[in-house]
Amino acid sequence: MDIRQFIKNNFKHFNAAVLVDAAEGWVQYLKKGNKMFLAMAGALSTGEIGISLAEMIRKDKIHGICCTGANLEEDIFNLIAHKSYKKVPHYRYLTPEQELKLKNSHLNRVTDVCIPEEEAFRKLEKELHIVWKKAEKQQERYFPYEFIYQLIRNGQLEQYYEIDPKNSWAAAACGKNLPIFTPGWEDSTLGNVLVAETRMGRFKHFNFLKNGLEQMDYLIDWYLKNTKNGSVGFFQIGGGIAGDFPICVVPLIRQDLKKECKHWGYFCQISDSTTSYGSYSGAAPNEKITWDKLGIDTPRFIIESDASIVAPLIFQYVLESDTELI
Repeated sequence: MDIRQFIKNNFKHFNAAVLVDAAEGWVQYLKKGNKMFLAMAGALSTGEIGISLAEMIRKDKIHGICCTGANLEEDIFNLIAHKSYKKVPHYRYLTPEQELKLKNSHLNRVTDVCIPEEEAFRKLEKELHIVWKKAEKQQERYFPYEFIYQLIRNGQLEQYYEIDPKNSWAAAACGKNLPIFTPGWEDSTLGNVLVAETRMGRFKHFNFLKNGLEQMDYLIDWYLKNTKNGSVGFFQIGGGIAGDFPICVVPLIRQDLKKECKHWGYFCQISDSTTSYGSYSGAAPNEKITWDKLGIDTPRFIIESDASIVAPLIFQYVLESDTELI
């Protein structure tokens, strides 16, 4: 049997049952002509989420993305430097001395895998410097993701590809020209690089890069346009700014702009956070009703589990729904 049928046959209770309900809810939501927005935190790109996520984007199951700057850049790092990554299956047992050895070898660890500094960071930094400098010279301004799209579209990165680009979710998003919102982009390796280069005099200013407030302003227009003839759902992986930033666009429009707009039409979060600690990341979906983000009739799901396991299963469930025999 296919994955979708396996899940329906075996996932009957607890978080497993919510996974089925959320996945089927996504399928039915899109069948009504609605759209889905993805908010992605954590280190999912280094966890190679692109293998399953890229196909979701190509098949029009996702229509807009908000992620950390790290997730955006790490998908490209994996695309151009995958062969130099170092797996560390025994990561739980590393001594501080072994961690220092990795650092001195210019290997930056993300749980069980190390990103190679020279092959990933510096290689992409060099290519980005070219498009950043061009924008500065021509007095043009772009969002962080638009610079990545420029590199993909003009072929600057093709010489470095070390995986099939069909497994890069950023490349898939570029192919569909999806907006990728990256609030707090400066909290990323490339954001740090740009600050350093500017302080060293290689750039005169940061003005060629559109900031977070401008991203929110653009998100307003995107949301109103995409809810004109339907609604937009919200699928959230993890917590933090990747989810907090975009979901706030609805109360911004309704309460601050004092304009009518639809609530998010579907909500699902894969979370490992704990509500009792007072964290917004772990808040139950009902709390979002009080903030005017979700309506009382919005389908709401929270799956308290490991996103690296759950997200690909949901993605495959949604993809296989296209082949369902009626």
